[in-house]
Amino acid sequence: MPLHPNVQAVQDALEAAGAVDASGRTSQVRLLPEAVHTAALAAEALGVEVGQIANSLVFDADGEPLLVLTSGAHRVDTGKVARLVGATAVRRARPEFVREHTGQPIGGVAPVGHPKQLRTLVDTTLAQYDEVWAGGGIAPAVFPITYAELVRITSGTPAEVA
Repeated sequence: MPLHPNVQAVQDALEAAGAVDASGRTSQVRLLPEAVHTAALAAEALGVEVGQIANSLVFDADGEPLLVLTSGAHRVDTGKVARLVGATAVRRARPEFVREHTGQPIGGVAPVGHPKQLRTLVDTTLAQYDEVWAGGGIAPAVFPITYAELVRITSGTPAEVA
């Protein structure tokens, strides 16, 4: 059965980057039985701590997309993020803005597999976990990866975002 195009784009990006999970195997997108729209639901479905969920949140930073990969255990401080990136304002992006820049819907945004690479901040809180889980392009899709690999494959900047 063919994968959803968003999931295929994420898997292709993982393979092209040589992304590996905590066991050293190529990161593979997995489809959960049901959509998971919150970090708490994803953690429950995977049997992991909510802090291990790397939420992919797209913000509008002075009209430019900014991807913030944050631990599911806390919320992004947009004022702090604005200062980090030198923006006048950082606001939660509208669904149309997210889809335009990622090709993916809110609730399923992955850190990779976008039409163009996005400027990315990666929450340093995620570094405390051996393995983190990120969205795979649609709501029921996720993949495991290490913090170091997440930073590497996104060309992200580690940052305190909460």
